[in-house]
Amino acid sequence: MDRKSIIVLVASVAVLVLWFPLVNKLYPPRPLPPGTNTVSSGTNALAQPTNSPPGAPSAPAAPAAVVSAAPQIAPVVATNAAPEELLTVESASARYTFSSHGGGLKLVELRGYPAAIACGANKNADTNKLASLNTKAPVPAMTLLGGEAVQGDGVFKLAKSGTGVRAEKELPGGLVLVKEFQPSTNFLLAVSVRLENRSAQSLSLPPQELVIGTATPLNAHDNALLMGLYWYNGVKAEHIQETWFANSSFLGCVSGSTQRRTEFLGGQGDVAWAAVHNQFFTMVAIPKERAPHVIARHLNLPAPTAAEVAADPKAVRQPFGFQTAFLYPASTLAPQQVVERKFDIFAGPKEYNNLARLGARFGNNLDLVMDFGGFFGWFAKMLLLSMNGLHGWGLPYGLAIIAITVIIKVLFWPLTNASTKSMKRMQELQPQMNALKEKYKDDPKKMNQKLMEFMRDNKVSPLGGCLPMVLQIPVFFGFYTMLQSAIELRGASFLWACDLSQPDTLFMIPGIDFPFNLLPLLMGGTMLWQATLTPPSPGMDPTQQKIMKYMPLMFMVFLYNFSAGLTLYWTAQNLLTILQMKITKTSAPAAPAAPAPVKSKKK
Repeated sequence: MDRKSIIVLVASVAVLVLWFPLVNKLYPPRPLPPGTNTVSSGTNALAQPTNSPPGAPSAPAAPAAVVSAAPQIAPVVATNAAPEELLTVESASARYTFSSHGGGLKLVELRGYPAAIACGANKNADTNKLASLNTKAPVPAMTLLGGEAVQGDGVFKLAKSGTGVRAEKELPGGLVLVKEFQPSTNFLLAVSVRLENRSAQSLSLPPQELVIGTATPLNAHDNALLMGLYWYNGVKAEHIQETWFANSSFLGCVSGSTQRRTEFLGGQGDVAWAAVHNQFFTMVAIPKERAPHVIARHLNLPAPTAAEVAADPKAVRQPFGFQTAFLYPASTLAPQQVVERKFDIFAGPKEYNNLARLGARFGNNLDLVMDFGGFFGWFAKMLLLSMNGLHGWGLPYGLAIIAITVIIKVLFWPLTNASTKSMKRMQELQPQMNALKEKYKDDPKKMNQKLMEFMRDNKVSPLGGCLPMVLQIPVFFGFYTMLQSAIELRGASFLWACDLSQPDTLFMIPGIDFPFNLLPLLMGGTMLWQATLTPPSPGMDPTQQKIMKYMPLMFMVFLYNFSAGLTLYWTAQNLLTILQMKITKTSAPAAPAAPAPVKSKKK
């Protein structure tokens, strides 16, 4: 490739990397107009899905039914403007704050987990503030929605009950709502919700939503790409994220429709549990008896105030969340009848070992909230267990990642070593193979047959160079999946990377306010080095060879803002591959070239 082509290629990569910061610098986003982010104060009554009313015999066959006519759910606000009463109880693992508005769990703060890691551009972060769940959500968890008949003015009486909390509300018609919350160990909370008819007549209750919680961003800089909700029917779990509500496909890059989805409805009386989550923390509600449906809505969260923006200009201007609830059908309570619904709530970190133990205890595969399902999930699980095992032996997480990379490389050594020798041998046999192609160019079927016979006689395979790469693809995607939610890496440092779960930003480039991440640059450099040492595939066009040689630059662009743990793995993998190629090249004796086939003379 000539100098001009190299300059054009480098300039193109630079434009790809710097495009968004440059656009934001030249054309900064306009501030939101006043009131854009306010939540409607309209009715809390639940509108029935137009295509699948709860409790109807014809429940939706697919779990992802779209309800387009439902109104936006508003926060539970007292109609008499009664002041909000807060009550806080603590356990060894968390601090729980309850609200009289809705009689639910307003906030969960997790002990031992700071809200932000003092690292890189965020080095001045307040590490005394705890990570929290349901943060700034409009509705407390375990709030019952369904209109005036089951809400009234929305104000509950809160009282401590032993080490827990009791919330009670009596409605004018004789319906009494009683909620009891009992914190336990291991981030668990036992919850009981009772509907008591203390009147002398039957009461007709409308459909109700019992709010599980709201998936909210991890912090002010979280763009919510790793935020979502899960529900499990006893057989498989379904994951709903922003791309579903955006009605997009192909990794969110291609829109499936111009109309956004506003509401998700799933379940056919088989909801074993449902969860809301961000990258590292989750809130899971496990009903004692399976819930009929799970329903979720995309909603805007309160925008940062002017003071918060001034203190943190990079805060997301329009945060959003996914409010998720169990949906129960309309029913009738006989006089003095009591309906009690019991739940176990897990609100804590997404630690695989802990979730797996709880899943075994409840018998419901709770660890699926880690997103370790599917083919690549098995590899993610094994890699996470291996990384934690090595860390348990005293290795820091950075060295544990490198150690796993070395182990994988050793396991694949015989295959990759044979592949390198095969590629080198194929390169030496290229003149003879070209002669065969020329000889039988008018008979493609015979040409392929002769080429296969020639390679078999010389003990080489055209797949030798590709097979090791194909076999290592599951390992790479396993690492990618594992590092997306491995809270163990949050705050773990290695060399200059002070948080392996985030990009290793050393500083912001002045003028364009763009992060300088060193590990992706090292990864790209080692990939280019490896490409120069890799023998070209036989028969590949010279232009294709040049394209393949500089393809690593595209990977560097794609992974530039990924976690430092992932780029550390890939960089270590590249360096080990380069070492292996050099060892193979120096140790393997040159094989004698096969005699070139004699070309037949044309008559």
